[in-house]
Amino acid sequence: MPPDGRDEKSAGTSTGLGIPKRFFPLFATSFVLMTGYGSLYTLLAAIRDRFGFNSTEIGVIIAAGFLAGFAAQVGLSRYADRGHTRSMLQFGLVSAAIGNVGLVFADDLAGFVLSRALLGLGAGAFMPAVRRLLISEEMERAGERLGFLASFEMAGFISGPVLASVLYQAFGLRATFLALALVLVALVWPVLRTPIPESPAASSDSSPIRILIGMREIKGVLFCSLAFYTTVGVFEAIWAVLLSDRGAGQLFIGATLSLFALPMLIFPPIAGRLASRRGPLRVAAVGIGVAIPCMLVYGWLVSLVGLAVLVLIHSIADSFTMPALQLGIARSSPSEHLASGQGLIGAAGQLTAAATALLSGWIYGTWGADILFGGSAALMVVLLSTGLWLGASLMSPPHPPTDDA
Repeated sequence: MPPDGRDEKSAGTSTGLGIPKRFFPLFATSFVLMTGYGSLYTLLAAIRDRFGFNSTEIGVIIAAGFLAGFAAQVGLSRYADRGHTRSMLQFGLVSAAIGNVGLVFADDLAGFVLSRALLGLGAGAFMPAVRRLLISEEMERAGERLGFLASFEMAGFISGPVLASVLYQAFGLRATFLALALVLVALVWPVLRTPIPESPAASSDSSPIRILIGMREIKGVLFCSLAFYTTVGVFEAIWAVLLSDRGAGQLFIGATLSLFALPMLIFPPIAGRLASRRGPLRVAAVGIGVAIPCMLVYGWLVSLVGLAVLVLIHSIADSFTMPALQLGIARSSPSEHLASGQGLIGAAGQLTAAATALLSGWIYGTWGADILFGGSAALMVVLLSTGLWLGASLMSPPHPPTDDA
C-alpha cells in the first residue's frame, strides 16, 4: 500500500501500463536526463568547431560524464538504501539542472568538463534511486516497471538529437541546454511531491558494494552484464566508422542508429514481464546469445542493407537483455541493498563500455573489423558462459509460472 494509506487503485495508474501515476514525474525526469545525453552527443561537432577543441579534448569532456556517473553509482547509490531515496532523487535532478546551466555559459575546456561531470553525477545518483523505488514497492511487477523505465530512457535518448538539431538551427548552440535546465527545474516540485514509501530495511553497512560482489548470483549477473556492455562500447566507438568504410553516407548512418533504437521503445516492458515469469538470466541469455552472432557477422558483412537488417535483429535482442539484467540484480540483492545493486550494475556497465570503446578504435585501425568483432564475440561467449554458471539459480523464476504465463 502506498505510504499515504491509499490502495493502488485509488492512487491511480496509467491507462494500460500499470505504472502508478504518482511515479510519472520520476519517469519524466529520466526521459529528460537521457534527452540531455542524446543532445550533447549531437552537438559535439558544433562545440568542437566553435571553441576549437581537438578530438582528445572532446573525449575528455565525454569521459568526465562517464567517470562521474560511475563514481555516483558506486559511492552514492547506497544512500537510497539507507532511507534517503527522496534526497538522492532531488540531488540527482538538481545536479543535472546545474550541469545544463553550466553548459549554457561554458566557454573553455574546464567549464565543459565540470558541466558534463555534473550531468553524469546527476544521472548516476537519480537512476539507482528510481529503480530501487520501482523494485521495492512491488517485486512481482518489478521487471515490467523496469522495462517501462528503460523505454522512457530510450525515448529520451532518441528525442535528444531531434531537439538539439531543431533548437540549434533556430536559436543557436546554447538553446538546447537552457531548455533542458528549465524543464528540470520545473520537475523539482513534482518530484519533491512524489510519495516515497518508507524503507523497511534501511542499511547501515559501510561497504555494500563489497558485500554484493561477494555473492555468487550477483557475480553471475555482472558477468552477463559485461558481455552485454561489450557490444555497447564497440558499437558506440566503431559503428559509424564501419558503415562509412563500407560506403554509407551520413543519412544512412543516422537511419541505422534510429533503427537500432526503435525496438527499445517497444519491447523492454514485454521483456521485463517475461523475465519475471521465466527467470531473468534465461531471458538475458537468449538476448545476449542472439547478439553474439550479430557481432561476429558485422566484421565481414559488406552489404549495407544486410547490416541494417542485422542491426535491427541485434536491437530487438538488446531490448530484452537490459530489463532482464536489471531484474536479475534486483532479485539477487538483499532488500537492504537494492539501490546499491542497481548502482553496481550501472557502474560496471559504464566502465566496460568505456574500456571497450577505447580499445575498439585501436584494434579496428590495427587489425580490422573482422578481428575486432570476432574477438568481441569470443569475449562475450566467455563472459556469458561464466555468468550463467555463477547465476544458474536465476535461470528460473522464484515461483512456478502461472498457467497464463
